[in-house]
Amino acid sequence: MREFPMGRCECGATYVAEATGHNVGAAMVECLVNACGGNWDLAWDLLPEDDYLVGQIDDYDEVTHQVVQKRNLDGRAVRGVLYFVRLHRDMAELASRYEKKHGLSTAGPANEVDAGSAPFAGTVRRLDPKRKRQKANKKIVQDLVGEGNVEALIDLYLDDRRTLRFLQRLLYTPDLAERYRTAWILGRVCAEGAQLEPGPVADLLHRLFEACADSASSSWGMVEGIGAIIANRPDIYGAFTRHLFAYMGDPGTREAVLWGMGEIAVSRPDLIRAQPFYSLFPVLTHEKPVLRALTVRLLGRIQAKEAALQIMGLGHDYTEVAIFEQGGLRHTTVAELADEALQHIHQEEEYVHR
Repeated sequence: MREFPMGRCECGATYVAEATGHNVGAAMVECLVNACGGNWDLAWDLLPEDDYLVGQIDDYDEVTHQVVQKRNLDGRAVRGVLYFVRLHRDMAELASRYEKKHGLSTAGPANEVDAGSAPFAGTVRRLDPKRKRQKANKKIVQDLVGEGNVEALIDLYLDDRRTLRFLQRLLYTPDLAERYRTAWILGRVCAEGAQLEPGPVADLLHRLFEACADSASSSWGMVEGIGAIIANRPDIYGAFTRHLFAYMGDPGTREAVLWGMGEIAVSRPDLIRAQPFYSLFPVLTHEKPVLRALTVRLLGRIQAKEAALQIMGLGHDYTEVAIFEQGGLRHTTVAELADEALQHIHQEEEYVHR
């Protein structure tokens, strides 16, 4: 008994479809109220950007589910609008409690969003509106990355969206350590930028995937960048994890995929367990030590008790490896990582027994 068709995106946003384009105001109100679990008082108290983000797609055709820029399809006028509201994490949790208390269902049959997939808990970054805006260029971005000045890069991005383009170019380097370091910095900048505008970061992800699919060019740094962006904002971009997993079959990107999924698993192991992770078990015996190390680290972080026996077999593998964790280099051994993985798995078993 709603006025507009409604649903919920896996990123946590509630959306409505308005077919005529003449009742967008009513659609906006209904979308916001339903995002708040039907709590009208809460909806009217919220402020855009401070408490929630909005998005709008125009020229949407409900019949074919596509955007028709010419606004006419086979002689039929297309004026539809998709309107989105995504609450910040604290507001989303408040709305969820209200909804459960009153036994409401606001977004149809879509999956309920739990705290783990709720939006990022950080506050929206604010800059002085009277400041002199900065303009990004290759040298400025390169210097800031060299200094590791993430805060300055975030401010630069908020002034000039081209910052992401320059960061993407810096990913293309044969220096492995520099690639991982730059990728993690890129992920942190995107995490902050997505607070205000998730769209440009999503566009960057699409460009990175396109670069990976281009057989005529090298994918240096592209997969690492994808993994870092998802790991820093899994609440928004977690759905891209399944596309990242698809590159496991390419020997040239396998190491970067394992690294990226390992970083994602720190905060969202469920995103990895939703993939066919059983196919990773044979990698535990791979001839390359770094692949064994990254796989055992990943399986430990998702508490894959199914692989416990195989992981135990690596307890005497004292091959030294260097892996990157959140942009930093860590020197360790496969055996040490196997011990850590078993500790994670046993913690899960003890919790289940309790």
